[in-house]
Amino acid sequence: MKKIAYYITAHGYGHGARASDILNALHTAAPEIPIMIKTDLPEAFMRSRIPASIELRSGAFDVGLIQKDSIRVDLEASLAALEQLYASESELIQQEIEFLRTENIGVVVADVPAIPLAAAQQLGLPNIATSNFGWDWIYADFVAHNPRWAFFVDKFRTVYQQTDLLLRQPFSEPMEAFPRKIDLSLLAKPGINRRALIAEVSGADLEKKWVLLSFTSLLLEPPALKALAALSDYEFFAVEPLEWPGSTVHTIARSTVCFADVMASVDVVVTKPGFGIVSESIANDKPIIYSDRAHFREYPVLVDCIQRYCRQAFVSNQELYAGSLGRALKEIESAPPPREQIEPGGAELAAQQILRSIKQG
Repeated sequence: MKKIAYYITAHGYGHGARASDILNALHTAAPEIPIMIKTDLPEAFMRSRIPASIELRSGAFDVGLIQKDSIRVDLEASLAALEQLYASESELIQQEIEFLRTENIGVVVADVPAIPLAAAQQLGLPNIATSNFGWDWIYADFVAHNPRWAFFVDKFRTVYQQTDLLLRQPFSEPMEAFPRKIDLSLLAKPGINRRALIAEVSGADLEKKWVLLSFTSLLLEPPALKALAALSDYEFFAVEPLEWPGSTVHTIARSTVCFADVMASVDVVVTKPGFGIVSESIANDKPIIYSDRAHFREYPVLVDCIQRYCRQAFVSNQELYAGSLGRALKEIESAPPPREQIEPGGAELAAQQILRSIKQG
């Protein structure tokens, strides 16, 4: 039986979250079709979101952007890592060609590294990209900063131009390089309120307002953590691996409560604009307090979506790193309801298109 190979960038957890939505829809629609994932996202994170029958292998085929933490990007480190990776581009493509042959792969799906798509294209396999942006678009913004970025803009764009199909996710840039596109609606689904369980395992007060600090990493110094502790009307939470030992912020293990259920259980989310957290907030009808994010071209696109689909307030980087969230938390209490709604069902449509491709392949 032909298999599905699904490649996920390790740039951020949002890519893994949205891929998991599609993978779960694939498993529901056709549980008999084997699926193999290749990614360098943490195994524990992926396993908390996908069925045990889906095979998970490590593999890095793009760099994305290397970040100092969830807010700040290191452009020079990102460029150096890209150059190192693409020095082995030919070998990596050949390695994946052999993998695709050996494993009897019928379709390649990528979110959204170019190397696996290039391998599928050389083999003549159906190849599908799914994302809300292409790395060519992201990197084009940095060419003025350093002309060496132009090489990678061309590398990604050339492969994207030969991709069979783009399943374009919501909150998207135009993604003009892809010749054929199908637009998807919201992928994320609401979680289940586990507030009582979370209170039991964390000791949090059920009567206070619960605030989720949703970041992969965030460098808060002791004065900032002290400022958060002084906001006595609130309980603050993070999800592993983010933690501040000795602070009043409760860290929830994904093995105890899945992320969607944490989202369903809190009252407010504080975050940087990212595809996954915006989607989860919309699906769970949670207000967002968002901060600014430098050197990421996707930022204004996502802010526009936050302002359209979420109750929202803004907190500056200066306030965030100081733990000064009081103003924004008061402001979010009177934030107006979302101006617009977005329909669910995007993951199911994506699964239909992928299964159609494997049957044709």
